[in-house]
Amino acid sequence: MARRLNSPARPDVVPVPGPVRTCIGCRERAAASELLRVTAGSGPDGLPAAVPDPDGTAPGRGAHLHPTTGCYDLAVRRKAFSRALRIAPGAGGFSSVPVGEYVEATASVATTARTDPTDPVNRDWSNSS
Repeated sequence: MARRLNSPARPDVVPVPGPVRTCIGCRERAAASELLRVTAGSGPDGLPAAVPDPDGTAPGRGAHLHPTTGCYDLAVRRKAFSRALRIAPGAGGFSSVPVGEYVEATASVATTARTDPTDPVNRDWSNSS
């Protein structure tokens, strides 16, 4: 039996070009290019940790996450990093701090770029005459 591409139950779903992955935080599906890949590695202290893989080239099992603080917080609350990366719960305190630091750094760069006062698109025109 062949599957239909457009299901009559979900006619509003538009197919996404390229690979589709699920965010471990919000559990929404998105294009892999929109998500941050995370792998198991070691943190700066040498202990096991979830490590960001922005290029998507690190070997091993990976999980995907929207690069937002909201999705990161949801993933931490749900303990999704160790589950998605298949790390045993007693692995000596599996940390997700490197991913959190990366998300914070990229979020602050993105907000700084959006609020550039010299950008005519983002300029506050309320005080101009």
